[in-house]
Amino acid sequence: MSNSVRYFLYGQPTDMRFGINSLAGLVQNELGFDPMNGDIFIFIGKRSNQVRLLQWDRDGFALYIKKLEQGTFERPKLAGNMISGGQLTLLLQGVMLDSVSYRRRYDSSKRG
Repeated sequence: MSNSVRYFLYGQPTDMRFGINSLAGLVQNELGFDPMNGDIFIFIGKRSNQVRLLQWDRDGFALYIKKLEQGTFERPKLAGNMISGGQLTLLLQGVMLDSVSYRRRYDSSKRG
């Protein structure tokens, strides 16, 4: 997961029959983003057992699909629709994001 790429979660349950064109349409029409900007857009299925990641990769779309044999993906509660690469990794691994706590680290953006 690159630090230069942004990750956006589509907040509504998504029909997992949707392919690249339909998902790109959701990105453009519902989220208001250009689906060809290189960001990664995350969609969780209605039953929460499948996730799809859509990204424009210089000359075409890439679609990653993960379907669980058992269990479900968490639908995180977010203030907006942006998540971090670390949160995406935890979501894909089945970690409950509400129970995760991060240890304090240096933040260069808060320098005085």
